Amino acid sequence: MAQTDTYRPMTIGNGIRAAAVRAPEKAALVLGTEQRSYRSLVRRMSQIGNLARDHFGIQPGDRVALVAPNIIDYPELVAGLSDIGAIVATLNPRLAAAELAAIVEDCTPNLLIYHPSCAAAVAAADLGGIATLPINSEYHTLLARSSENIDLPAVDEADAFALAYTSGTTGRPKGVLLSHRSRAITFQSMAAEYGCFGVDDRFLALAPMCHGAGFVFACAGLFYGSTTELFDSADPEAILSRLNKQDITGIFMVPTHLARIFDLPQATLDGNRAHALRTMISNAAALPQPFKERAIEQFGAGLLHETYGSTEGGIVTNIRPADLLRKPGSVGHPFPLMEVQLRLADGTVAPTDETGELFSRGPTSFNGYWNRPSETAETVQHGWVTVGDIATRDAEGFITIVDRKKDMVVTGGMNVFPREVEAIIAGLPGVREVAVIGQPHHEWGESLHAFIVSQNGKPGDADAIIAGCRDRLAGYKVPRKISFIAELPRNAGGKILKTTLRESISP
Repeated sequence: MAQTDTYRPMTIGNGIRAAAVRAPEKAALVLGTEQRSYRSLVRRMSQIGNLARDHFGIQPGDRVALVAPNIIDYPELVAGLSDIGAIVATLNPRLAAAELAAIVEDCTPNLLIYHPSCAAAVAAADLGGIATLPINSEYHTLLARSSENIDLPAVDEADAFALAYTSGTTGRPKGVLLSHRSRAITFQSMAAEYGCFGVDDRFLALAPMCHGAGFVFACAGLFYGSTTELFDSADPEAILSRLNKQDITGIFMVPTHLARIFDLPQATLDGNRAHALRTMISNAAALPQPFKERAIEQFGAGLLHETYGSTEGGIVTNIRPADLLRKPGSVGHPFPLMEVQLRLADGTVAPTDETGELFSRGPTSFNGYWNRPSETAETVQHGWVTVGDIATRDAEGFITIVDRKKDMVVTGGMNVFPREVEAIIAGLPGVREVAVIGQPHHEWGESLHAFIVSQNGKPGDADAIIAGCRDRLAGYKVPRKISFIAELPRNAGGKILKTTLRESISP
C-alpha cells in the first residue's frame, strides 16, 4: 500500500522537533552552565544540516565522522546531520592517531568534525584530503551564518543514520550500521520499561555518547520532552553530590561508576543518601551481585535495572528491580518488542536450564556491518542476531548470561565459563572487581588466571581467594594464578578488555 501524505518517518530529528512544539522554551540539554532549550536545539539542528550540505556538499548516504567527548553540541550534530540523510560515524575521542586513521580508512567519510581536545590525534592521523571541521569559534561563526530554515530530504527510516564502531575487545573494530527506526523504537521501548523519560523527568547522562548505550540513554528523553543533563565528571563523590540535589529522576551507570562510588568512605556514602531517583540502569558489563546488593542499600529498593544487549542487537533483556535479589545473576526477560531464543549447536532450542547460544530479533537490531558482508552473515542468521553469548533460561523465563562463547576456557578437556568463576570471586571479602581468562598450559591446554582489583587498592591474599574458590567450585574451575592489579582495562563503554589482559601475560 502506498504511503499517504501524512506519513512521517521515525527519526531522531522528527522526534526532537515534535517535543519542541510541546515546550519550546524548556531545557532540553544541560552541561554545567551551558543549556539548550528545545527551540534552540531544533534551530541549531537545521543550521548544522544546512552548513553540512551547503558548505561541505554532504549528500544522503555520505559519512560524516564525529570525534568529540560529551559536549552539549553532540546530540544536535548527530540529529542535524542525520536529518539530511548523512550517516554519522561516532568515534571514540580517546582513539590514538593510528586507530583513528584505520577507522577513517574503513568508513571513508566526506567530512570529519572534531573537538579541539582531539586535534593532536586528528593531525597525526594524516587523513589526506578529507575535509575537517573543528568545533571552535570558527565553527560557531559558520553555524550562526547558516539558515535556520531547512528543506529536509525524504529519509527512509530503515536507512542508517549512525555508524557505531564496536569497541574492539576481540580484534579490529567493526562499523555497526544503525537505522533511524531502530533508535526511535529503542527510545519507545526504554520509555515503557524504565519510566524515566517523560516530560517531568531529568536524566543524568554519564556514559560517552560515542558508545551506543551512552547515546541512547542521553537522547531517549529528547524524544519525549524531558531534560538530559550531561555530566562531565567521573568523580564518584561529584556524582553522589549531584544526585543529592534531588532533582535527577533517572541515571545510567556502568559497573565502574558503582565500583568507584562504593570505594568512597562510609561517611561520604552516609552523607549523600538523599536523591529523587525513580530509576537506575546498569549496562555495558555484568553487574556483580554484591554491587546490586550495595546499590539497593545505598539508593533504596525498587530502582535498579540491569540491562543486557549489544550494539548489533540493541537492548535484548532487562531485569527489573523486583527480581534483582531473587534471581541472582539473571539479566531478566526479553525487552519490549524483542524475541530471544537459546540454541544448541545443532540449531534446536535449548531445554530449560541448559546452556545455549543466545539469538535475538526485533525492530531495534542493526542493519549489518559496514562493508563486511561475510561477518554480517555470521552475526545475522535467518533474521536472528547473535554476538556469541551463551545463556540459560529458567522455568520462569529468566535469562542468565553464562559467558561469551569465545571466552570459554577448555582445561583438561573440561569446559569452563569464566563468568561463573568471576561471580564466585566477586563475592569474596576484599574483592572489588575481577576478570578471569584462560592462559596456555603445557599439561591441561589452558588454565584459569584471575585478575583482581582489591577494595583497598592493595594486593590481597591470593591463597584466601583460591581457598574461597575451592569451597564453592569444582577443582578444575579454580584459578591456578591470581594477579592483583590497580584497575581492569576497559573500553569507553565500560566493557572489560580481556584481550588486553591476555596480552599482558608473559609467554
